[in-house]
Amino acid sequence: MISPARAAAPGKVILLGEHAVVYGQPALAVPVAGVQAVATVTPPAGPQAAAGLWIEARAIGRRYRLEAARPADPLALAARLTLERCAPGAPPPAGTLTIDSTIPIASGLGSGAAVCTAAVRALAAALGRPLPPAEVSALVFQTETLLHGTPSGIDNTVIAYGQPVWFVKGQPPEPFTIAAPFQLLIADTGQPSPTRITVGDVRAAWQQAPARWEAVFQAIGALVREARALLAAPAAGGGLGRLGELLDRNHAHLRELGVSSPELEALTAAARAAGALGAKLSGGGRGGNLIALVEAPAADAVEAALLRAGAKRVLRTMVGAEAQ
Repeated sequence: MISPARAAAPGKVILLGEHAVVYGQPALAVPVAGVQAVATVTPPAGPQAAAGLWIEARAIGRRYRLEAARPADPLALAARLTLERCAPGAPPPAGTLTIDSTIPIASGLGSGAAVCTAAVRALAAALGRPLPPAEVSALVFQTETLLHGTPSGIDNTVIAYGQPVWFVKGQPPEPFTIAAPFQLLIADTGQPSPTRITVGDVRAAWQQAPARWEAVFQAIGALVREARALLAAPAAGGGLGRLGELLDRNHAHLRELGVSSPELEALTAAARAAGALGAKLSGGGRGGNLIALVEAPAADAVEAALLRAGAKRVLRTMVGAEAQ
């Protein structure tokens, strides 16, 4: 028997370090509270009591029984893993797991990890076995593998912990505090970001010329390390201006890796011309989102420039504000 439950999970952006993080370099990721996935669990009513567990994914207009889910369904995998962890050996309970999300799909905002995180939390709570962030992250990582093939693990980590995270693959994640909050604009290209494909293409290039691409990964890692030190003591490191330079340099390396796109390049140029301190793609690339670092006086102008340059929408988020 299950109890009513509700859980939410934020979106995320990678501040610096995507792709290189798959090869042992660090990455910085931050939650985006302005968009979120919400999961609710409702017990059965009347004749539905014997109908098993239903999954209703409203964002994609699907409702189906867990037992009838497709093998590649990440929500079904999240549900199964949670049931195995919280009620081992028991049959799926009767009820409905409903997912709503305002996070754009395939845009680099972690929509897949967020909906699975919300689902795991809600189902675990409904079973009376709430799970800590580390366990939620571990379960959701398995759904990320289903979605992306060889994921870094950063999406499930930052979303499960709900705060800025320093991440190195194979090491415990390190949630950390940002000394001074700053503002990002997140511009959606409107083009899906094919993460599985871009990750695979980068891996294929690395396999053909490992020394060349290891040098690029190491250069990205150096930027990430400098950024973390700067975020801990912004005044000592040159403040937001220096952070903007690091974003620009990271984007240049990602372009070298072949994961930018004409849409992302147009948005990057527009943001910088309108007064952004720095801008880069965030996530898998070849679509998805661009992030632009802005100070308050320039935010309106940069947002307008991004929309003129083709952004389908622009989100604003304060990074580090959750710790203030």
